[in-house]
Amino acid sequence: MNKIFDAAGMVHLDCTLRDGGYYNAWDFSKELIEEYLQAMAAVGVDVVELGFRFLANNDFKGPCAFATDDFIRGLDVPERLTIGVMVNAADLLTDLGLGASLEKLFPNSASDSPVELVRIACHAHEFERILPAIDWLAQKGYRVGLNLMQISEQKFETINSIATAASAHSVEVLYFADSLGSMTPEDVVRIVGWFRTSWDGPLGIHTHDNMGLALSNTLTAIGRGISWIDSTVTGMGRGPGNARTEELAIELGDVRAPISGMKVLMALIGRHFAPMKRRHQWGSNPYYYLAGKYSIHPTYVQEMLSDPRYSDDDIVAVIEHLRRLGGQKYNAAVLEEARTFYAGPAKGEWNPKQKLENREVLLLGTGPGAERYRDALEDYVRRAGPVVIALNTQTAIAPEMIDLRIACHPVRLLADSHHHLCLPQPLVTPASMLPKPIREALAQKELLDFGLVVEPGVFFFGEFHCVTPNSLVLSYALALCAAGNATRVLMAGFDGYPPGDARNDETADILLKFNANSDLPLLAVTPTCHRLASASIYAL
Repeated sequence: MNKIFDAAGMVHLDCTLRDGGYYNAWDFSKELIEEYLQAMAAVGVDVVELGFRFLANNDFKGPCAFATDDFIRGLDVPERLTIGVMVNAADLLTDLGLGASLEKLFPNSASDSPVELVRIACHAHEFERILPAIDWLAQKGYRVGLNLMQISEQKFETINSIATAASAHSVEVLYFADSLGSMTPEDVVRIVGWFRTSWDGPLGIHTHDNMGLALSNTLTAIGRGISWIDSTVTGMGRGPGNARTEELAIELGDVRAPISGMKVLMALIGRHFAPMKRRHQWGSNPYYYLAGKYSIHPTYVQEMLSDPRYSDDDIVAVIEHLRRLGGQKYNAAVLEEARTFYAGPAKGEWNPKQKLENREVLLLGTGPGAERYRDALEDYVRRAGPVVIALNTQTAIAPEMIDLRIACHPVRLLADSHHHLCLPQPLVTPASMLPKPIREALAQKELLDFGLVVEPGVFFFGEFHCVTPNSLVLSYALALCAAGNATRVLMAGFDGYPPGDARNDETADILLKFNANSDLPLLAVTPTCHRLASASIYAL
């Protein structure tokens, strides 16, 4: 096929159905795909990357995860469009072997396939091993692009070595991807200069919009002579997404022929992509901005935003943890560990009866009610003398009135460690069960070691440890009060969440399970939407 691109040598590649598939498991309808193809042709896009060619098939994914020749042949593809697919280097570097993997993924030669361009996405450490794949694909007649991921993490020596080696193989275009969304226009200029030391062929750029710089970085790259540029419709792509096709097409109209098909593209967006964006919420936000600034893989943020168990505080805490830990590579186990860390045998050295037995407890939550009714709460503490326990680092009432603090979430503990060191109260936490970095961060803090084991559906109250259904601090605090044989728990600042927020259901489940296992009275003394017995702090 080898279609001729515009005279300026600019190649506009749209990869919505490939990068956007991270939000809907690549399950785009045929109707959407064909409308999308017509819109791409209308606004002057040259290449459409219809999806991945994944090797594994161990859960449901839609057709654009595999983008087979047979599937593509069933589509009405405008004549002007070149069709491409992407394959991950990781799918080629398996026990199956490079050759066998390629044969399985590309059973037809290019002359018998609707696919003309194959892009291989690889990390720097995979590059040498996938070089034979480039030549194999070229021998089958495919045009081959190489996408070097996480370019912002690479040094000149690495980039120069890759550029030099790529020059000796059948690479048509050498791409660099700002996978972590951490690059600035100045970084783009520097990276292009590094590549040009040893590569004089076409260069391409794939940007992410963590810090709102995807379009700016792309235009900077064009100004530095990059000729292959990526975008996606409405920016739909992993994490915050990419440079937006509708904006880039307008900008390219100043360089190439003016576009005439914006009505078609905007109709497509209104009918299909705007509703999807409202549902999946891609696009830059402060969390993605932080992730980009700290070179943290955006999938961490994407996963947390889609999981209602993560509060705003949790997301910030995880980002802070990953900044210290190093989060350039996404590992789902890191997030899972944050939720299921306390699964081992129980350890603990402190018995809460020393502080709580036959005492009333005032438990301070993080909701606005604790701050709003501060005067009344402080007056009650002066009159009645309850044991005051604050969740995490909140300080809704006078610090000298707080007797204990309680925290158990490993990531929150690490992120808040410097705050805890500045707070005078002892901290109740599963100290002997915490990872070494957290214990070291809290080395100068007085810790009351009350153990915690997480077991779904279970509450148990022991002398030196408890079992709770999750690692939420509310569960741990209620278990502490029951294990300490308190007389009752007054709860302030447990306002609840807006209607429809799944965290309300999670709290309701905690309270239901706790009440089924303990007869310790719980009494909300500030406004709450939770199913709690309630009274007014003003009349106690």
